[in-house]
Amino acid sequence: MRARRGPQVAAVATARKLASLFWCLLTREQDYAYGQPSLARRKVRQLELAAGAPSRKGQVRAGAGDRNKNIRDAERALALQAEDAYRQTINDWKASGPAKTGARVTPGRASQRPSKGKAARQTTSP
Repeated sequence: MRARRGPQVAAVATARKLASLFWCLLTREQDYAYGQPSLARRKVRQLELAAGAPSRKGQVRAGAGDRNKNIRDAERALALQAEDAYRQTINDWKASGPAKTGARVTPGRASQRPSKGKAARQTTSP
């Protein structure tokens, strides 16, 4: 979109898409389906530290060393699963086509005559 319409239009479109995503997640009280759990934990911990939580430096958590590879493997599997789900979503969307909105494609709801102005007067004259 940036190449076709320019950087400002692309930035606004990206911001709108992100705002819509955030709004849907907040109103439905859902987590982001394609997020990385370790990344989310790291960001939450950074916020805790910025808010004044005590540091855990020098403390060794039980099993932290041997869980790293297992955690990485689990997150890699989760990322592959999310990627497959995303591909399926896109394929389903392409098969059904984009949602059509507006009065132009809603038969029976839109008036066939202009409602006011010069064009309305022209259609009522003999």
